[in-house]
Amino acid sequence: MTKIIFATGNANKMREIREILGEDKYDIKSMKEANVECDIVEDGATFEENALIKARAVAKFASDAIVLADDSGLEVDALNKEPGIYSARYMGEDTSYDIKNANIIERLSNVEEKDRSARFVCSVAAVFPDKTEAVVRGTIEGYIGYEPMGENGFGYDPIFYLWDKKVSTASISPEEKNAISHRGQALRMIKDEILKHEENTGC
Repeated sequence: MTKIIFATGNANKMREIREILGEDKYDIKSMKEANVECDIVEDGATFEENALIKARAVAKFASDAIVLADDSGLEVDALNKEPGIYSARYMGEDTSYDIKNANIIERLSNVEEKDRSARFVCSVAAVFPDKTEAVVRGTIEGYIGYEPMGENGFGYDPIFYLWDKKVSTASISPEEKNAISHRGQALRMIKDEILKHEENTGC
């Protein structure tokens, strides 16, 4: 079974990753589960650069596995695409998302719905055992709601609303979210890259 190490310690993210990539073909482990410990400085200027930084760092400790890493975040157009690549560190790494979400809603208090456009972005990088690499990007367009909604999802999901449904991504089922989300798109694209690599290399 193909070994995959995903450069994250986020349990919510790992659940989505396993649901989308499928555990029937891949042995998918987080860094912690694979006993990989390393300090990673995410100093890239784009989601793609940060995803590659993380994947390359972990790949040094896992030469026999495919290493995947993602960098994802929320871009709010009315806030000059903040928080962007700093989404996880916005207002401080230990600040709860309840506080982060409330802050974004407050900053948009005088902005009309049509101007509250936003998107989730997810870039996923792969480093293969032969040191070849692949990077993909998925996005989902929406807007920032006027209040948090829903109990599903995590992070900024409660304030990110879908234009067509007028509900947040925390209000839809995990299966529905995975089908349309930025991470779902990016993971399906990187899965295609893994299959292509397996076909080209015979392993």
